[in-house]
Amino acid sequence: MTAQGADQPQPLPLSVDRTSPVPLYFQLAQQLEAAVEQGRLAPGTLLGNEIDLAHRLGLSRPTVRQAIQSLVDKGLMVRRRGVGTQVVHSQVRRPLELSSLYDDLEAAGQRPATKVLRVTTEPATAEIAAALGLPEGTEVHLVERLRYAHDEPMALLRNHLPPDLLDLRAPELESTGLYRLMRASGTTLHSARQSVGARAATAGEARALAEEPGAPLLTMERTTYDDTGRAVEFASHVYRASRYTFTFQLLSR
Repeated sequence: MTAQGADQPQPLPLSVDRTSPVPLYFQLAQQLEAAVEQGRLAPGTLLGNEIDLAHRLGLSRPTVRQAIQSLVDKGLMVRRRGVGTQVVHSQVRRPLELSSLYDDLEAAGQRPATKVLRVTTEPATAEIAAALGLPEGTEVHLVERLRYAHDEPMALLRNHLPPDLLDLRAPELESTGLYRLMRASGTTLHSARQSVGARAATAGEARALAEEPGAPLLTMERTTYDDTGRAVEFASHVYRASRYTFTFQLLSR
């Protein structure tokens, strides 16, 4: 298969092992996915002709089509009428650890950017007050942001913080991550309690995240504590399931 980008087309080194028990379409899909993740198939790249690839590898056209369709289903590629199959941005795989989305995207080379939707104060609901260890109705900071990677919306972020923690301003929140600002203010982030789930996108969330209403979203709620045990953040985030996954490391006990 030839990757057709702005530069001269570069053939990908693809091969299949017919003696392997792994299905041929899956072998091909794994190699194409690795090429996307490693940047050898950059976002926006058009894939070459399926017939040519099938002939080159000695595969049937349905086998090649199945391999490509599996990547379309993962959100790594998209079929465009009159254009062909095109690479989109790779899915973000985020480890479950005490780090910010901004830092994780930056470390993965995903070019994070932020649009601040709201920076305000509001009375803490019972849920937020319980998470932050404050009386219900206490005025707390609310920050709402839309986080982008490669100019594409990835997550809608809502964070509540104690009122005396730090001074929050939109320009700083758009230029860096919240955890960096917290650390710069002298807060030492120590631990967190977090839950991950999933649900359908509301109309407003779908509009913000460039998804269809009812599209699957990953959800994350996190209460973060400093080194004194004080709750310093209650986060409620939603992520595009088509572009985002959480990864877990499991240890035997």
